Parts: sequence; structure tokens; C-alpha cells
Amino acid sequence: MDVFYKSLILGIAAGIQGIAMTFFLFPHFIPSGGAASLAVLLNYLLDTPYSVTLWVLNASLLLSAAKWLGKSSVFWTLFCVSITSITIDSLTPLVSEPLNSVLLDLLLGAIVFGIGVGILFRMGASSGGMDILALIISKARGCAPGRTLFYINGSLLLLTGIVVDWKVIIYAIICQMIGTRIIDFIYKMEFNFKLAEKHRIH
Repeated sequence: MDVFYKSLILGIAAGIQGIAMTFFLFPHFIPSGGAASLAVLLNYLLDTPYSVTLWVLNASLLLSAAKWLGKSSVFWTLFCVSITSITIDSLTPLVSEPLNSVLLDLLLGAIVFGIGVGILFRMGASSGGMDILALIISKARGCAPGRTLFYINGSLLLLTGIVVDWKVIIYAIICQMIGTRIIDFIYKMEFNFKLAEKHRIH
């Protein structure tokens, strides 16, 4: 029952994250983070499916960092990444053009994305991303992971902005600002979430 509960909640949260990317962010080439920046870049240049890039990138990084993250964390993060990728892959054919103006989609996307990731964090899970690469580099070189993550995400975002459109940088920053506040709000909410706390992933 514990595994079923975790799978259900994490699956829903990962699906919500995928919905935010598919319907609101990716149609405008707005990345939600470092891994998404690479997915947007490859889709723009090579028409590589977002879902494929995200899954392959995260799976590779997870396997590389397995000894630091632990088997349980790797399994559940890969589960979440897989659900997000499946959601994106399944829904992308339904989106031929942006649903709304870029600012409205940016707002909606950041909020929905923040809700999904906020639930994942509340359950003690991760959505993967460049934080894994930052962990690997910090362990190997003995440097601070936060600064490493900043350089990785900043470089990918800058490259995406140069190749696609410089406005992408501004939109991505706004997305991060709104999304992280939603994540913190969900994470700190004082509602009856005892079941989630009980089944947090360790």
C-alpha cells in the first residue's frame, strides 16, 4: 500500500509538471530549468522530442550519481521523470500552437509547474534535472553544488536565449521566480498532509 500511495501521488505530481511544460511553456520555447533548456534547444535545432531529451538526460545523470543518491532516490526520481516524459510525449501532438499569449501562458505554466514540483518536494522526491549533474561535479571537484548548479543552468539558459530568442532568458527567469514561490508555498502549507509526510521518500 505504501508503494501504491507513493506511486499515485508522485505520478500525479509528475503528470502536472508535464502538463505545465506541454501546454504552457514549451509552445513558447520557455524552459523551466537547465534540463528543459537543453530540451528546448535540441527541439529548436534538431526537432528532437522534448520527452526524449528529458528522459535520456535525466536517466544518464541518475545512473552516474547513483552511489551518492541511493537506490531508492534514483528509482523514484526516474519514476517521476518517466511519468513527466510520457505525459509530454502523449500530449504534445494535441498542441499545434500556443494556447494563449506568451505572458498568460507563462503565468499559468509557472503556477502549474510549481504545484507539481511542490508536491514532489513535499513528498521528498525530485524531478531530476541539472541538480544531479551539479551534485556529481561538486563531489568530484569538492566545490559548492549551489554555485555549480547556477553556472550550469545559467550557461544553458544563455545559450538557449542566444540560439532561440533573447526574450527566452527573461521569460525563463520570470518562470523561475513564480514557480519557486509556488513550490515554497506548497512545501510550507499547513494543511492535512500527514499521509504525505508519513510516506516521504528517504
